[in-house]
Order: sequence, then C-alpha cells, then structure tokens
Amino acid sequence: MELLPRSPREFGSAGYWERFFRQRGERPFEWYGALPELRALLRRYLRPRDKVLVVGCGNSELSEQMYDMGMCEDIVNIDISDAVIRQMRERNASKRPKMSYLLMDMLQMDFPDALFQVVLDKGTLDAIFTDEEEATLAKVDRMFAEISRVLQVGGRYLCVSLAQAHVLKKAVEYFSQEGWVVRVHQVASSGDKQQFVLPIFVYVMTKFKKVPGSAPQILEICPEEQDKPMRVESTERLVEAVKDRQHYALLRSQLSKASSGEQLSLDLCSKESGKPRYTLHVVDSPSMKPSRDNHFAIFIIPQGRETEWLFGTEDGRRQLAASAGFRRLVTAALHREQHYEGMAGIQAELSGKVMELAPPGLPAQQQVPFLSVGGDIGVRTVRHRDTSPLSGEYVVEDVKGDDKCYFRRLVFLSNRNVVQSEARLLAPAPLPGQKKRRKDRKKPGSTEPLSAIDKSYLCCEHHKAMVAGLCLLGSPDPLPGAPLAVLVVGLGGGSLPLFLHDYFSQARVAVVEIDPSMLEVATRWFGFSQGDRMRVHVSDGLDYVAKLAAEAPAQYDAIMFDVDSKDLTVGMSCPPPAFVEKPFLQKVKTILKPEGVFVLNLVCRDARLKESVLATLREVFPLLYARHIDGEVNEILFCQPGPKGPQDPAELLVRAQALEGALRQPGRPWDSSYVLADMLQAVKIL
Repeated sequence: MELLPRSPREFGSAGYWERFFRQRGERPFEWYGALPELRALLRRYLRPRDKVLVVGCGNSELSEQMYDMGMCEDIVNIDISDAVIRQMRERNASKRPKMSYLLMDMLQMDFPDALFQVVLDKGTLDAIFTDEEEATLAKVDRMFAEISRVLQVGGRYLCVSLAQAHVLKKAVEYFSQEGWVVRVHQVASSGDKQQFVLPIFVYVMTKFKKVPGSAPQILEICPEEQDKPMRVESTERLVEAVKDRQHYALLRSQLSKASSGEQLSLDLCSKESGKPRYTLHVVDSPSMKPSRDNHFAIFIIPQGRETEWLFGTEDGRRQLAASAGFRRLVTAALHREQHYEGMAGIQAELSGKVMELAPPGLPAQQQVPFLSVGGDIGVRTVRHRDTSPLSGEYVVEDVKGDDKCYFRRLVFLSNRNVVQSEARLLAPAPLPGQKKRRKDRKKPGSTEPLSAIDKSYLCCEHHKAMVAGLCLLGSPDPLPGAPLAVLVVGLGGGSLPLFLHDYFSQARVAVVEIDPSMLEVATRWFGFSQGDRMRVHVSDGLDYVAKLAAEAPAQYDAIMFDVDSKDLTVGMSCPPPAFVEKPFLQKVKTILKPEGVFVLNLVCRDARLKESVLATLREVFPLLYARHIDGEVNEILFCQPGPKGPQDPAELLVRAQALEGALRQPGRPWDSSYVLADMLQAVKIL
C-alpha cells in the first residue's frame, strides 16, 4: 500500500492527503509527538478556557486526548482532506460535542480576525516547507500571515517540528520581526522507542503588538533537561543551539547500536557562558572480551595534558582504553579558564550526562568508575592572554606534567589542541635561611614570582631531532666551539635558538619572526634574550631569505625552518606552502654554504601534498634525510646542497654520538633523556 509521497512536494498537496487518509482508514496517524511527550508543554501553554485552532489536524488523537483530559474543550480542527474531516466528525460528534472539525485550507481561512488564543500545529509546517523554492516560501508566508491574523494579541502559536534549519530559521525570522516573543523547547522523550532519531521541538511564538522602530528581539531556548529558558542573541545562534542538540541526539543513537570502532566526540558547554567546558571522546574496544565489570568507565584527563599523544590522538586514546581494560571508555578533557571543584565536583557534574553515552547492555545499577592519572585533575594556570593581529588569540599557561614538573606553554586558540611552544620550569631555589614550602600550602598564584625557564631542556621532540641533524656539518668534535652561522625562521617561545646559542658557544644565531607579538611573548615569558650572538629580525621569512639570496649568498652553515601556517584549510600546518615552493627553496640553497644543512619541520596530513613537497625538495637538494617523530605528524627533513654527506644511516648515528659527547661538558646541565643518536635512529635517506 502506497502511503508515502513520491516527492516531498506531495506533502503540501491536498490530493496526496485525500488518498492517504482514504487508504489508511480510521487508524490514527501521529505525524510526530504524541501526548506523553507533549503533555507537560501543552499544560504550560494551554488554559481550559482557551479557544484553540488545530491546523492540519489529520486523524491524530491529540485533540481528543486534550479534550478528555480537561486541558481545553473549545477546539476547532481544520484540514484540507474531506475524507479525514468526515471520518473525524463521525468519531467525535456524540462524544465531544464542544469540539468541531471543518474542511478548510489554512492558507485561506474563513475565521474572523483575533478569534483564537492558541493555534496548534503538529508537523503541518514541516509538511509544506519541503524546499526553499519561491512557490513554497510564498505558501509558508501565507500560512504565517493567516495564523497571525486569527490569533489574539497575547495568544500563542505552538508549532511541533523536527526543526530543520531552514524551517526554524524562517519561522523565527518571520515572527521575531513582527515583534513576537520566540521560545524553542526541546521535547523530553517519554522513554519509549522513538519514531524519529532526531529530537522533537516546539516553537512557542507569543503574539505582541508590533512596536514602531527597532524593538529588541526576544529569542529563547529551553533544552530538554531544564525548565528555565536561556536567552540567545540572534536567529543564527538559536539555529546553532538546536543543531547542537540534534547532533547530540544522532550521536546517542549511533552509540546505542553495536560499536563500529569509530571514535565519536562532542563538547559539553557551560549553561552560564555557553563556552565549552568538557570535550568528550567515546572510545569503543569491540574486540575486548566482555566481563561483569569492564563495560564502561569515564577517564578525566588532567588539565593541560589533553595535547599529549595518549590523550590527544585516536591511537593514543585507543591504547588508553585497552590499558584501562574497558569496552567503552569516555575521555573528558577540561577546558582552560573554566573552574572545576576537584574530582568529586567533576564526577557530580558529569554523571548524568555521560550515562546517556553508556553502551547497550550495561547492567542495571552498574557502578561506573571515574578514572584519572594520579587521582587529581591536574594544574593549569593561565599566565597571559592576548590577541595578535597576525597569530590571533593566544594564551601562555603553566601546567603540571606527569613527572610532577611544571611546563610553560604557548597555545594559539585558533588551533587550541596544538602546543605551539613549550619550556620546562625550574623549581625556585629557597633563599638562605628560608624554609621549604610546605606541601599543603597553596600553589604559586599568578602574582607570585615566576619560576625560571630551564634552557637546557628541549620539550619538543622535533626540536631535539633538528639539533641532532647538525651532526651532518662534518666532524662533530669542534662543532660546539666552531663559529657557526645559523638562521632560524620561526621564533615561537625561543627554545630552539636559545639551546643553539647556549650549547654552541661560538655560534651566531639569526632568528626571523614575522609576528612582533611573539618576540614580546618569548622575551617576557620564556626567558629569551638577544645579544651579540643572537639577533631577531621582525620580518616575513620569505622576504628575508629572498633579500639575503640577492645580497649575501653562501653565508649560513645551518638553516632551520620551524614556522607554522595560519591557513588551517590547507592539509599542511607547518610550514606555509610558499616556503616549500621550488623557486624559494632555490633561494634557501643559495644562502646555504656548500657543506651546510637545511633542516625543515614538516607537518603535513595530506599524503599527496606531502609527496609533492618531498619531490620538490629532492629536485633542489641532492641529499635528503627524513626522520619521523614517533606519535606525531611531524617529520624532520635534513637537506644538503651537495651529494658528499653520509650515505649510510649508521654513519649518522656515530656522528650524533660524537656530537653529544662534545656538547656534554662538565658543569653544563644536560637532560639525561636527550640522546642525539636516538633522534636519528630511524632516519631514512630519500
């Protein structure tokens, strides 16, 4: 039996609905939203004395149920299908004498103005608003105009809808421009099996007299879990808020089915500010053998550690879930500049919401554990926050690592899951006669003296590999004391040029940084300073290299590129594409000494683009080595302008060991975990 339209346009056709109800007979058809879901909202906005108009009533039982429950009795139902009107009259004539059914087109109603206190629409707007063609929009405008005409001032238009973006946007814009108050409710589910995966919404449009001039719009949303409406500033924001709830419903539906192994994520936002408070990732391990206690757990990621490989990548989270031994693990990352009341407070805040993400088959009354590292929520202190015209909004923050050390980080908020620069902090030494800080004292606040930067420690693995690549410069023994000329493009926090300056005692380091704000950040927060052997040039790296190539060729022993791209639409975040174009790379080769080395930090997720970059590098530099950084996207490329460099990776390891031995000097601090040979262990010659 054909009951569904061949095309969505048929939903707006009187002929379709006439055939539909003839074929369906007397069986009630609930478009969506039955009384159990709608009862609370209807009681809130309907009064027993109201005169109610139901547009597009069909053979729904909703009007009959409202009548029988005493919500209201003066109900007028209209529809364009003669078959359904005759059917409903016969069904209700003797049982509900105060309720009427009329054959009428809601686009051209016969009622006088301001006759009704309530107009109720359950799916009718969705049925006719199937596209955004001119004829459809004109039909919707006539519908809204007629509803406005027959509704009294102070009356309510209640529209039950799936809230497709174009439908919601049109309704909100139309009625808010007429001076009406617009409120959107998400309907709480009844707990029964839902007909639709998407949630149901009710638009409540309250009619006010239109005030001449530009009166402020009143737009509100009431989520399912709260009764109090939240004010939103624009139609666009209201549509986005509804989309967020639809996305969440789809995610819950997906999680309620058998796991595909795909990791799903969502943000939970603060009700007060609307800003993200938690980022959740759902990690399923379907191959893990089920047992009584391994169904489900929540893992709280300590503050500041969400960028680590174990927590910040799919592979890392998968390994974390396997180590924890749970078939479904939800990781929760905490956002900066949000206040958290310890682990107990987070558990109380998250418990209700994360249980909605529980796997199918979770035993009733099952205790769901909250896990973390070390039993606390970590420490994150935002030291500085500002906006750069070139780099956008950024923060400098101190976080506690897994070894109880503290680290200072620079993070660009346009890419908040990537640490731009990082340095380890030295614990402040007590003054003579000063007692050590008691363990139960408060952590240092932002107004207390700051810890010094440990300049001997390179936090970033790719920086360690870049330094190790200097062993390509020939005999490593004299290198630390040799008068090397080094060009570094990209300052960040300054850790890389500082290390080169301090450990290569005669090296002259020139740094090029396009953003003057970053020089200020490096100087104020990361211990960077200039001197006779360290100069920063605030300039575009492209222009600076081009100028050198024209004026002073073959002057650098080493050139290092560690510069990020501001264009997040490209599949390469480091360096910007212009830095790896052939004409520019030829300029880089021009300013490099014949025995020198060009070191490039490449971060490229686009496989084709990466292969293209490597091919261009091979065209310019006869000898090319590559070192992939474990657990990261970074690949460090060592390029030499001549073919005389080491042809055997084993020779590189010998050189790296010799260089490390030369760099390790009595009285000079050296991080014992930094082994140069390890940095070159997996180097490939391309």
